[in-house]
Amino acid sequence: MTQPPHDEPTASSPEELLEQVEQTRTELGETVEALAAKTDVKARAQEKAAEAKEQAAAKADELRKQAAVKARELKAKAADLAHQAQDRLPDPVKDRAAQAGQLWQEKAPEPVRAKTAQGAQLARDNRKVLLAAAGVAVVMWLACRRKG
Repeated sequence: MTQPPHDEPTASSPEELLEQVEQTRTELGETVEALAAKTDVKARAQEKAAEAKEQAAAKADELRKQAAVKARELKAKAADLAHQAQDRLPDPVKDRAAQAGQLWQEKAPEPVRAKTAQGAQLARDNRKVLLAAAGVAVVMWLACRRKG
């Protein structure tokens, strides 16, 4: 006969022996299930794919948030630069610009003025996009200027 392991006490009654046998069966079943799960390549591949999908979704969400923050920063920077440029214009230049605008209204043909007004309205409707594009252009210009 075989000897019981040294770390397990021997059963003193048949009920105890049955209980130990049942516990050993349960442990053996769990071990077999764990081994079967490790050898199920398809299931493991699906688990890895699901995990990778979750990580990709989390990273995409993080990048989306970072892009939104950066866009807000660029928009604010572009608006600030536009205000600074406007503030730096001398009064005579501002006056000349106003005169040019008035002359345009008086001298330009109606179809040209209509198209210009339509373009201006389109620009106002897409102000955020235009400001973001202007901000990107200014940042790129500054970056290129620093390199040169």
